[in-house]
Amino acid sequence: MLNAFITVTAELALEQAEDAEKEIAAGKWRGPLHGVPIALKDLADTAGIKTTAASGVFQDRIPDEDAPIVQQLRKAGAVIIGKTNMQEFALGSTSAVSFYGPVRNPWNIDYVAGGSSGGSAVAVASGMCYAAIGSDTGGSIRVPSACCGVVGLKGTYGLISMRGLVPMSRSFDHAGPICRTVEDTAIVLNELVDQDFPGGQVKEDYTSCLSKRIKPTVGVIDNSDEFDDAAQAFSDVVHLFKSWKWTIKKKQLPIIPDGGIELRNTEIQAFHQQLIDKHRDLYQPATLDRLINTMNANKPINAVDYIHQLDQMNDDRHKISAQLFHDCDVLVSLTTTAPITIAEANLHGPVAITLKNTLPFNYYGLPAISVPCGFSKNDLPLGLQIVGPRWGEEIVLAVGHYYQQHTTWHLMNPPVCK
Repeated sequence: MLNAFITVTAELALEQAEDAEKEIAAGKWRGPLHGVPIALKDLADTAGIKTTAASGVFQDRIPDEDAPIVQQLRKAGAVIIGKTNMQEFALGSTSAVSFYGPVRNPWNIDYVAGGSSGGSAVAVASGMCYAAIGSDTGGSIRVPSACCGVVGLKGTYGLISMRGLVPMSRSFDHAGPICRTVEDTAIVLNELVDQDFPGGQVKEDYTSCLSKRIKPTVGVIDNSDEFDDAAQAFSDVVHLFKSWKWTIKKKQLPIIPDGGIELRNTEIQAFHQQLIDKHRDLYQPATLDRLINTMNANKPINAVDYIHQLDQMNDDRHKISAQLFHDCDVLVSLTTTAPITIAEANLHGPVAITLKNTLPFNYYGLPAISVPCGFSKNDLPLGLQIVGPRWGEEIVLAVGHYYQQHTTWHLMNPPVCK
C-alpha cells in the first residue's frame, strides 16, 4: 500500500537478527544498534543486493561491495531489512516518480511522501524500522521527514562518507539518518561518522549534547518561504521559543550564487549524459524531461571554470557559516510546505514540493535537521528546520531534542500504525 521498499531482504535480516541475539546472549554486545532493524535508501551500495536508485536503468545492478556507511552499520550490529523506494536518481522532491511506482504518505495514501528519500521516511513513520538512511542534495532527507512527521538530519558536508552512494551532485550530496526522535538520530549518527573524522576534528558522541542545558540565540530566517498552510505552526514555534526566554533575531540568508547552481547541474550532467545516450528509454519520462531541460539550460563549464567554482563554493562554506552564526547559535525556518497529492505531483513535475528553504544549506554545507512541528489544515505533517554552523551538529541536535521534550508532535502516529 505505501510502496516504501524496492527490495526486502527478509531472509538475510532474520539471519542477522539471530546472529545478533546469540552475540548479545554471549555478552558480545556491540552497542545501541546491535540487532536493531534499519533500512537503506536504494542508492546505497549493498554487496550482492541490487541497488537501483529507483530507475529502470539500474534495475539489474548488483554491487560487489557495501558502501562505507553500510559497512559501519553492519559493524555496529544493525539488521539491514531492505532498500527503500525513492525518487528516480534522487532527481526530485516528491518520490512520486520511480520505476517501482510512487511512494505513498502514511498519513494519507493519496499524498506524496516527499523526496527524494520518501521510502526511508515512510518506513520509519509507519514503524517498519527503527531508522533509515537517506541522502540529501537539496533537501531530500529533510523534506520527506517533514512530510511524514519524522526527524531527518543531514550533517556538515563531508561528515558522513558518500562513497558507494549513487550520486546526484557530488558537491551538494549529503547522507544522514531518518528516525522518530532526535535522540534516536544522535544514536545512529554516532555510527555513521567514520573514526577518521574529516577536517581534523575529534569525533563526538552526539548523544552527550542532549543532556546539556541550553539557552540559545535563535535566528529566524526572514527571507525563507513561510507557506500559508504552515504559517501558524511556525508562529507557534517562535512563540514557544520566546516563552523559554530564548533570544530571537531576524536573519537574512544569502542566496546561492549562479555559479553554485551551474556547478550542481554540471555534475548532474556528467553522471547522466552517457547513461541517457545508452538507456534513454529506461528513464521515467518526467526524470528524462528534467535532465534534458537541465542540460539544455545549463551554461557549459570547462575544467578550469569547474575547479574555480569548486574553490568558490568551499570559500563560501567557511565565510557564510561565520557570517550567519557570529551572533546566533542556530537558524530556523519551516522545512517545506505541506504534502501535496500524488496527482498534483504528477501534474507539476519532479520538484512539485519546494526546496527553497532547504537547498541553500547543501551549497553552504551546513548541518540541518527537520523535526515535526504540527499539521496542516489537511491533517498532514509539517516540519521545523534547525540549522547550525559548520561542524555544529551538537547544537542542532540539542535544540531539536529540547523542542521534542516540550512538544508531542513526534509522538503522533499515522493511521497505518493505529
